[in-house]
Amino acid sequence: MNSAYHRHVASRSGLGNSTTRQLQRMVPMLLVPVGSTEQHGPHLPLDTDTRIATAVAGAAVEQLGAPAGRDAVVAPAVSYGASGEHEGFPGTVSIGTAALELLLVEYGRSASHWASRIVFVNGHGGNVEALSAAVGLLRYEGRDAGWVPCSVPDADPHAGHTETSVLLHISPDDVLTEEIICGITAPLTELMPRMRSGGIAAVSEVGILGDPTTATAAEGERIFAEMVNGCADRIKRWQPDRNGLLT
Repeated sequence: MNSAYHRHVASRSGLGNSTTRQLQRMVPMLLVPVGSTEQHGPHLPLDTDTRIATAVAGAAVEQLGAPAGRDAVVAPAVSYGASGEHEGFPGTVSIGTAALELLLVEYGRSASHWASRIVFVNGHGGNVEALSAAVGLLRYEGRDAGWVPCSVPDADPHAGHTETSVLLHISPDDVLTEEIICGITAPLTELMPRMRSGGIAAVSEVGILGDPTTATAAEGERIFAEMVNGCADRIKRWQPDRNGLLT
């Protein structure tokens, strides 16, 4: 049973578990996970980016604690993003940069009627252009909005060591370990010309940029903690740049 139904405050575990009456008693900061539905090789689920963004947002709220996280809730994720580079693979659903930008702008405008601050927690690199434009506009309009990436230094690009390790930590039952194979490990700068014209499929038949064969749950725990710490620290500092990226 969800104890949120027996409290007079909104549930940190999710906006969807809260009621209007609970929200009337507070002016919360809203964390909005932004992910994607796209191929992640033969071994990871299509919603990998969304899962990571949602888990990071939830853990960041807990880490912030009072007072920074006292009145904070995590919204249901925006689970479709700009993933056109993955459309060579079944299961990918991309709404593109323009549609995502408009969605985020209208989301922010609406939520600002009751939320004190909006933080988009991004789990997919292809969403950056839309986030920068949307959050930049929201801030120009006078709304207190920002966005943070779920990123760590030296991460491999896609469905490799980094993401596979994190999924082994947060969703181990959904990683098809018997399907894990090495993808292409060439530098992204070397691959980019072919990717611009043909997407991920032009450089990797299996859709992996990196080497997931080295992934472990222990490494995923470390990487995930680094993502959460980075997200929470950026929110605490609250120093958005001109595009709303929290630095």
